[in-house]
Parts: sequence; structure tokens; C-alpha cells
Amino acid sequence: MNYLIAILVVCVWGTTFVSSKVLLNAGMTPAEIFLIRFIMAYVCLCAVSHKRLWAKDWKDELTFLGLGIMGGSLYFLTENEALVYSTTANVSILVSTCPLLTALIVSIFYKSERMTGRQIAGSFIAFIGVVLVILNGQLILELNPRGDILALTASLTWALYSLFMKRIMGKYRSDYITRKVFGYGIITIIPYFFIFEPFDVSTKTLTEPTIFCNLLFLGLVASTGGYLVWSWAMKQLGAVKATNCIYIQPLVTMIAGIVILSEPITPMGIGGIIVTTIGMVLALRNKKK
Repeated sequence: MNYLIAILVVCVWGTTFVSSKVLLNAGMTPAEIFLIRFIMAYVCLCAVSHKRLWAKDWKDELTFLGLGIMGGSLYFLTENEALVYSTTANVSILVSTCPLLTALIVSIFYKSERMTGRQIAGSFIAFIGVVLVILNGQLILELNPRGDILALTASLTWALYSLFMKRIMGKYRSDYITRKVFGYGIITIIPYFFIFEPFDVSTKTLTEPTIFCNLLFLGLVASTGGYLVWSWAMKQLGAVKATNCIYIQPLVTMIAGIVILSEPITPMGIGGIIVTTIGMVLALRNKKK
């Protein structure tokens, strides 16, 4: 059941690209979308988690700051900026290295999170399947150093997010952790608007039904619900096993593209689904089983 819940969260995150695409086409920037969705999520969480303001000690508070940066502002900025300089296929493949990086980084600090040989092999098989799904018969990759580095940075930031979460998730409630993540994500994105480009979203734009509904989905469902449940899932499964569920995200994205955007699917894409599924079963399988 724990795995099912984690996979459901990943499925929701896999469909967010459609909402983001609608908002980007409407003229909003990635930073503007991020700020609005995180503010909405923060306000919602304050309604249910408002008794504690600061962490138990300054080390935990710094950890929350790191979570807000790595799982919030820096992650979203690097991932979306990577798309400006590199192809979607490149970025998707490089960001999909996140479970492998997470397993490597977390295993350095926590022996209990080290993967078995079978699980490592399963992770690599799943990653190969993800590559096949993302390419979907195109077989076109272009080297774009700036964009590719940004994409790898996004993957690394989420791996560090998992490491920081591992340290904090046993000390605080999931709703409090998620609220702190959103709070620091908002604070650390604000300098971007002063240094690079100002926040310029009109009230008229926000009140348009399509934009408003997509922002509600991103803010309430994908952010509030998604991050809250993900914090719980990481506590139940462990950082590495929970992050391995992210391998299914490109599959969901591809299916959403087929259903909503009428994008084609090729034998390579179908093969990628099969390979990814096999790899995930191996990577998530318990040692006793």
C-alpha cells in the first residue's frame, strides 16, 4: 500500500507538465508559476499546521532551509531553465537520473539505505526503460552543455532534498515539514525577481478560468497534497525506495501526452514501459521477497 501511495503521487506529478505548459503558453514564466503555486500551498498548510513556527534547534532550521531550496526554488528553476537551452529529451533523461543519484548520496551517509546488487541492477534497468520512453522512437539527442548541466543540477538538488528529508522526517509531522519547505521555497525564490526578471502577472490573467484552474491544480493537488503525501511516503519507505518510484513519472507523462495532446506512441515507447516496469519491480522488491 505504501508503494501504491508513492506511485500515485508520482502519477500526479507526471501530469503537471500539461498544466505548466498551458500556463507557459499564456505568458507566465517558470518562476511566476512556482511562486504562485507555492504561496497557495503554503496558505493551505498554514490552516492545518500553524502552532509551531521554528524548529527545535538551529540545525533543524537550516535543514528546512536546505529543503526549501533543494526541493523548491533551485530545483524548479534549474529544471525549467534547462529546457531553454536543451531539448526536452535531454532534460527528461538527465533529470531521470535522480533515483540513481539519490541512492548513491544517501548510501554514503546511511548504511541502512544501501541498495542490494539486485536493486542497483533494477534501478539501471528502469533508467534504460525511461530513456526508451522519453525518446519514443526519435533517437535524436543533441549536446547542449549549459542546458544539460542545469538538468543534472536539478537531478542533484532533488537527491539532496531526499538526503535532507532523511535527517528531518523522524522528528516532525509531515504537515509541518511540508509547510516549512514551501515557506523557504517562497523566500528563496524572491531574489530571482529582483536580479533576473520582475514578477509581472496581471489580475486579469489570474482570473481567466483556464489559468485559474491550472494554478489550483498545481497549488492544491500537486504541491499541497503531493508534497505532503510524499513526505509521509519517504518516512514509511525510506528515501531511496520512495525516490525509485519517480521512474514511473515519464511513463505517466507520455500517456498524458497521448491522451491530452494526441502525441504518437512507438514500439520503442511501449518497450520502454515494459523495461521500466521490470526494473522498478527489481529495484523496489524487498530483500526477503
